[in-house]
Amino acid sequence: MTSVYDFEALTIGGKSVPLSRYQGKPLLIVNTASACGFTPQFAGLEALHKTYGARGLVVLGFPCNQFGAQDKGSNDEIAAFCQLNYGVSFPMMAKIDVNGADAHPLYQWLSKEAPGLLGSKAIKWNFTKFLVGRDGQVINRYAPTDTPESLAGDIEAVLAG
Repeated sequence: MTSVYDFEALTIGGKSVPLSRYQGKPLLIVNTASACGFTPQFAGLEALHKTYGARGLVVLGFPCNQFGAQDKGSNDEIAAFCQLNYGVSFPMMAKIDVNGADAHPLYQWLSKEAPGLLGSKAIKWNFTKFLVGRDGQVINRYAPTDTPESLAGDIEAVLAG
């Protein structure tokens, strides 16, 4: 696999989506959780979606239950939670694993393309973020503590480039 556009994922509603659907658009890919200390970041992610979506940015949320079992619900329950509590309108995908033998191939690739602190490939926690350029290549990996708002400058640069 050579770019993010080589992968497929399931929507939270269970439909297969080739990520090539987003060809030419920058992506912000985030592993999410509904019961995490970082869960309020959904509001910031939605704000990025509303601010930059018309200019091409696509935010993609991937629920994951691998960190402290903080997303135990079904895909339907997760979708309802995100909509009800944060008005999420950006695409949410089906729950996946981001680490280990069962990690989604997209996350295996993202982790290899943009290692974390000290070269670690593992995703450390919920709300790790990957910014992908219009060419489908990873530009940067952000820690869970990096707020969505703090990414605005990098997103602006990608949109301008």
